[in-house]
Amino acid sequence: MTALISIISLFSIGLYVVLLIYLRIGWAKVTMGPVVANSVHTKVTVLIAARNEEEKIHLTIEDILAQDYPKHLLEIIIVDDHSTDNTAAIISSYAAQGVKLLQLKLGETLNSYKKKAIAEAIKLSTGDLMVATDADCRMGNQWLRTIVGFFEQNDLVMISSPVTYFQEQSVFERMQTLDFSSLIGMGGSFLGHGFAATCNGANFAYRKDVFYEVGGFTGIDDLASGDDELLLHKVAERHPGRIGFLKRREAIVYTHAKPNLKEFIQQRRRWASKSTKYKNKKMVAFALSIWLCNFMLLFTAVLGIFNIYFLKLFLLTIGIKYAIDLFYMTPIMNFLKRRELLLYVSFVLPLNVLYFVIIGFLGKNKKYAWKGRVVK
Repeated sequence: MTALISIISLFSIGLYVVLLIYLRIGWAKVTMGPVVANSVHTKVTVLIAARNEEEKIHLTIEDILAQDYPKHLLEIIIVDDHSTDNTAAIISSYAAQGVKLLQLKLGETLNSYKKKAIAEAIKLSTGDLMVATDADCRMGNQWLRTIVGFFEQNDLVMISSPVTYFQEQSVFERMQTLDFSSLIGMGGSFLGHGFAATCNGANFAYRKDVFYEVGGFTGIDDLASGDDELLLHKVAERHPGRIGFLKRREAIVYTHAKPNLKEFIQQRRRWASKSTKYKNKKMVAFALSIWLCNFMLLFTAVLGIFNIYFLKLFLLTIGIKYAIDLFYMTPIMNFLKRRELLLYVSFVLPLNVLYFVIIGFLGKNKKYAWKGRVVK
């Protein structure tokens, strides 16, 4: 039994090393010079689904209105998803500046209100390129021009752009920023290899006609989340090689980490629930490989309490994981100009192992809380 556990443990960490080297190479492949966007001609619709966002939504709206983008080519549609606060009133106050409010008033109970909100906004839209973000996000004034310039120069049908946390108030939030950055980097790295694996709906653009071509959210609308990643997979099947990752700082969208452990766990359960809909065998194999590596680390750590051999095995494999995580994360954090957060790798590592294993199990339990609702 000892030999078998050792073989599985060393195999899993070896596979993990190979995968992260693969991702590091993919990240390096996504290199580009400045996006030339002196002249743009694409009509853009910025889409936001909002629910109880009265605290920050005015900042998001102000940032979008401040974009260095031709006003006649910009449409802003914000869907109020049954808010119980002043969100709708705040959105309405910007009507004179062209911000359109669509209030979602549904009699029936849905599981995916956000997908419904986005689909209804797209029906109302007049733009050719849909650019989705969230109601608590911030962006620089070159955000839209950079996305559209990249879109027009490369004949793409879908664009994933970087998202990061900012204005952290605690060590816990800074640790989340490091962990979240690894996921954003993963999406870019895979696209560097031409494989559409993951993205983030807070900074996601796609052609309106392609959304309808793939049937919109049909087939994935039974799941509350997945308005980004599962749609990405649908489009990738139809248009392989025409999805890009915009690795430019001007295109970064900024949002906030979760303030406490409870909200963090709910967020990760929501993200993990999407894995039940994965159809691509490569993506399933990748997710299982990462989970196996973390499980074996946790397993050998527990065995190490009773047996010095397993303690040594754990220390060896956790040391390898630390080194390869640092190797993978360094260029990503350099891009985000948050290199100082690499100091938290040693703190994030053991917690990452623990929550990754736990979330892997919890993700199968489909119900979780999101925006004041229990969904699945």
